[in-house]
Amino acid sequence: MTNDPIIALRPIGQVKRDEGDEGLRGKALRARPARIVLDPQLTDALLGLEPGSDIVVLAYFHEADRDVLQVHPMGNRDNPLRGVFATRSPARPNPIAVTSARIERIDGNVLHVVGLDALDGTPVLDIKSYAEAFDTPYTA
Repeated sequence: MTNDPIIALRPIGQVKRDEGDEGLRGKALRARPARIVLDPQLTDALLGLEPGSDIVVLAYFHEADRDVLQVHPMGNRDNPLRGVFATRSPARPNPIAVTSARIERIDGNVLHVVGLDALDGTPVLDIKSYAEAFDTPYTA
């Protein structure tokens, strides 16, 4: 991997949470409201998104360990050890998160959402509208 090209991505915004998220993960974290504060220059890119619609958020888990290749899912040692590619662990070679959220409100460059699996301060890389054709498992 040392000779592979480097890909540089610039965050488009950041996750903000008014309530603490300390120690929360999974369902408990997703149940808490959050805001995605976008770079104001990208506000026009929100055209067509509406309250009640679902989005897919790609984020960068900037605090995640990038050297871990195997984990006990959900940090529970009772769960069998798995390779990170077989889990949704934030610890991975490229800690890119993919999570869905529902838009509750849009205020200018700020999306108020619920369902987001990301901590306060997490850089957001991209937002896509949820599309059943692409976001549900493939069936022949």
